[in-house]
Amino acid sequence: MLALTASLVGCGISVPSDPNGTLETVTDGELRVGMSAEPGLVNVSGAEPSGVLVDLAETYAETLNAVPRWTVGSEETLVGLLEDGDLDLVIGGFTDQTPWTEHAGVTRGYRNIEGARGRSLVMLVPLGENAFLSDVESFLDEEVGS
Repeated sequence: MLALTASLVGCGISVPSDPNGTLETVTDGELRVGMSAEPGLVNVSGAEPSGVLVDLAETYAETLNAVPRWTVGSEETLVGLLEDGDLDLVIGGFTDQTPWTEHAGVTRGYRNIEGARGRSLVMLVPLGENAFLSDVESFLDEEVGS
């Protein structure tokens, strides 16, 4: 295992990685966030989105020096946009029991998010973008606890 790790480091391969460069693309750029309305977590009825998950996504964007761009849709629509490369992050009432695991990368579950009501909430990212997923999880660990 040590030899494998050393050979990967020697080849310049970083683990985890983003085959499509999501983390690099959104840093100092635009974070495209899809959101599905969820009472107490994501409110899309006003002029600007609001709610605990919206606040978390905005704060995460700030850590990347990125500007959030919002897209509202159903879970199915948002996951399709994520798969097509049109979104970077999807928020809503997704739990660690989400059926979308074959179509999206899924963060660990977070029970300490205000308004979770005992659910273990997750966020979705493009499938295979592991550096980005790891960065989102590190942010959530600091903001809401693991």
